[in-house]
Amino acid sequence: MIICTQLIMIPLGAEAEEKQVKDLFSYINTHQDEFVQNLKDWLAVPSDSSDPELREELTRMINIAADRIKSLGARVEVIDMGSEKLHNGQIIPFPPAILAELGKDPTKGTVCFYGHVDVQPAKKEDGWSTDPYTLTEINGNLYGRGATDNKGPVLAWIHAVETYKALKKDIPVNLKFIIEGVEETGSPGLEDLIEKHIHFFSDVDYIVISDNVRLSKKPALTYGTRGNAYFFVEVEGGKKDLHSGTFGGILHEPMRDLVYILANLVDSSGQILIPGMYDDVAPLTKEEQKLYDDIEFDLEEHKNSSCVDTYLYNTSDEVLKHLWRYPSLSIHGIEGAFSDTGSKTVIPSKVTGKFSIRQVPNMKIPVVEKQVEKYIEDVFARLHSPNKVTVSLKIGAVPWLANIDDPQYTAAKNAITKVFDITPDMIRDGSTIPLAKTFQDLTKKSVLMLPIGGADDGEHSQNEKISRFNYIEGTKVFACFFQELSKLHGDPINGMPLKN
Repeated sequence: MIICTQLIMIPLGAEAEEKQVKDLFSYINTHQDEFVQNLKDWLAVPSDSSDPELREELTRMINIAADRIKSLGARVEVIDMGSEKLHNGQIIPFPPAILAELGKDPTKGTVCFYGHVDVQPAKKEDGWSTDPYTLTEINGNLYGRGATDNKGPVLAWIHAVETYKALKKDIPVNLKFIIEGVEETGSPGLEDLIEKHIHFFSDVDYIVISDNVRLSKKPALTYGTRGNAYFFVEVEGGKKDLHSGTFGGILHEPMRDLVYILANLVDSSGQILIPGMYDDVAPLTKEEQKLYDDIEFDLEEHKNSSCVDTYLYNTSDEVLKHLWRYPSLSIHGIEGAFSDTGSKTVIPSKVTGKFSIRQVPNMKIPVVEKQVEKYIEDVFARLHSPNKVTVSLKIGAVPWLANIDDPQYTAAKNAITKVFDITPDMIRDGSTIPLAKTFQDLTKKSVLMLPIGGADDGEHSQNEKISRFNYIEGTKVFACFFQELSKLHGDPINGMPLKN
């Protein structure tokens, strides 16, 4: 039985709330240069999780973040995450993870923020206009590796809490942080960490991830992502590579077989040719269509930013649906194909094609795997080839979908409206962010993706950036989000906070 206990604490009145918001915004505006400097300090640490030689820097970055969170008055645990064995046999430690807690007031809601402080590789000679590890501000944009993915948003959360502390205002919610250092290399050990420390999430009401970007310049909330089933298909012929002048024309060449298979996976209109692939896709509801109707999306601008003249679909509505709610198949490359420069005339004995299927909710990886295997066997049989074909699933990341009626989505909408005076778009993300589904499944808590970065921020690319505007206004959104969550975490009749 759930007992709701009415407490003495009375929520802020409208005037008091308005004054508090003004105070919060004023402080954030006044201290924005300090916040930018903090980001500059963090970006200076080359915390590339893919480079073993930078492992000490990565661990240093974790410790910097831990100290910063500790300075908020939080209880911080730095958790050992074990080690990994490199290809050369060397064993090096993974960077630790951070579990932190600020506030244990049973009358307040508890929100847990996830973030990461590792980054993708970056070198000036890769095509950067500026040093990737030196924050450079140009035309209001803050350039540097990790600016938007994910050091900027992590700091914005911390700055939002610091603002309450500096103004000696009560933080309206209890806060927890889980920060890791190997997200860009697949978050090894994170699932085990969550399971081992599941008690850490026992009193958490909401989990928020700010590790993605908006669709356009307009603020947005993300409520779904696609999954990813990544396949290798290998075709093997003889025991060694052969000369095409000596053997060309008398062999069943593995490359030809593979190209035929790959060419029969998807048609010229983007339709996946594998039977049954669309069977489990949920039908579009009127409520969902309304979400698409309200989205601000400039198709021509999207084409320009991608440097592509023509898409498969001609309307914004069709493009977004095929990015978000329908599966897609992409071919990524061929191994063993002698793709280096020069005019090779070799017939490779074994080649491996790579392709992935972005799944949508209701699609099941085991079902997709069987459909792919059966179809490739059928296609290969048409060739009457003596070669051997092998299909293997290398990645099986499931899609994620949230309930947009959850209280934290309402709170986030209200916070964004308060900062920008505009209702945010409700969007999905066509890519795969396995952590959202992992948190949702393991903790059984509501998950929200609350991006503050722009669509043109270039995460994982050269010249990654976050605009000063989004960085500072995003800090305001987080500060308001605490307040809005506290209002919804209570008695809907008289506004008195409740705790189950």
